[in-house]
This record gives sequence, structure tokens and C-alpha cells, in this order.
Amino acid sequence: MKSYKYYDLILGAYVCVLLCSNLIGPAKFSTVQVPLVGPVTFMTGVLFFPISYIFGDILTEVYGYARDRRCVWAGFAALVFAAFMSYVIVHMPPAKFWESKQAAVEAIFGSTPRIVAASIIAFWCGSFVNSYVLAQMKLSTGGRWLWTRVVGSTLCGELVDSGLFYAIAFAGPLTGAQLLRVITTQYVLKSGWEIIMTPVTYRIVGFLKRAEQEDYFDRDTDFTPFSLNIGDARLSRALARGGK
Repeated sequence: MKSYKYYDLILGAYVCVLLCSNLIGPAKFSTVQVPLVGPVTFMTGVLFFPISYIFGDILTEVYGYARDRRCVWAGFAALVFAAFMSYVIVHMPPAKFWESKQAAVEAIFGSTPRIVAASIIAFWCGSFVNSYVLAQMKLSTGGRWLWTRVVGSTLCGELVDSGLFYAIAFAGPLTGAQLLRVITTQYVLKSGWEIIMTPVTYRIVGFLKRAEQEDYFDRDTDFTPFSLNIGDARLSRALARGGK
């Protein structure tokens, strides 16, 4: 099976960005003045979470859906463990000299189970939609027009991610109009950030394709998300020919 020089490094960076954006990002809301729009309030994690989708685009474009699928599951497992660790740390009795700081720890790391579940579910679903759409668009375009699948997959994946997260986390406390406004704002910010970063995605994809000698097309890929199998159809065919 072909080995890659940079795949493991990208997987590690992907999980790092995902954990940081989910643990540090929700700790603060920010309001900025946008010309012609006015004040816009958002979770600061929005500035960094879309980078995980950029990684998803790069992984699927260069290495294929199946290898990106492994990264998504690695990220999913990391988020579940981080949620469990946060819960344990927050609920452990504080030392006497730490009691004055307990409220701050709870405020930063004490997300409600509903928000934690919303974050994990939204990430999992949105990431697989992003990867699937990109892989299918690459097949339909014959590998041309990278920008169309980078933007198209982002718009689909972020729509699922933003819609699921805010619907699961805040439906009820927010009215329908408020919920729609928040989802729209977050969706526009996340998608816009990734679109702006498209030239960077182009450069990284080009470098990796040359360095890895790989430009994977998911022609025979099993697109089920419930698998860790790499599913290298070219290897399977080679083995089948060798057995005849």
C-alpha cells in the first residue's frame, strides 16, 4: 500500500485545529463593526473552525474520500474525549486555594451536554457532506475547476454544520426568527472565510499533489461514513489481477 510523507502530519494538524476551535473558540463572543452592515456578534471560534473544512477539502482532493473519512473519525473521537475530560475536570471538587477560580473554569469548559452534543453531531455530519460533495464534483468535472468543488463542498458542508449545531443547541431558548438570523450569520461568516482562503487551498493542494505523486479520484469508493477502511480500489484491482 502506498505510503505518504505528509498525510499523518495533516491528520494531526486537522485534529489540533478542530480541538482548539471547539474548546477555545466557544469561550468568547465578539462583536465587530462591519461596514454597511453594522455590529455583528459571533462566537470567536468561527474565525478558526472553517480551517478544519479547508483540511477536509485538501485531504479529499489529494488523498481521497476514504482517507479523509479516517481523519473525520479521528476528529470525532478527539472531540468525544475532550468533552469527557472537560466534564470530569469541571466536576472534580476544587482544592481550597482554587475555589475562587472554579467559576471561571466552569464558565470556559463547562458547556452543557446539549451544546457538546450539537457540536459533535454538526461536525460529523457537515464534514462528511463536505467530503462527499467534493469527491463527487471531482468525478463529474474530471478533476478540472478545483475552485468549484472547494466552494461548492464548503457551501453544502457548512450549511449542514451551522444548521444542525444551532438547531440542536439553541432551538427553544431562541425564537425561530432569532435562530434563523444566527444560523445565517454563522453560515455566511464560515463560508466566506473559506472562500477567501481558496487561493491558499490551491497552493497547498498543488504542493501535495506534486510531493505525494497523488491525485486521487474516488471512482470505486464506498462512500459509507461508517467505515475506517481506506478502500483503495486500485490496490484491490492489482491484487485481483495478481491472483489470476
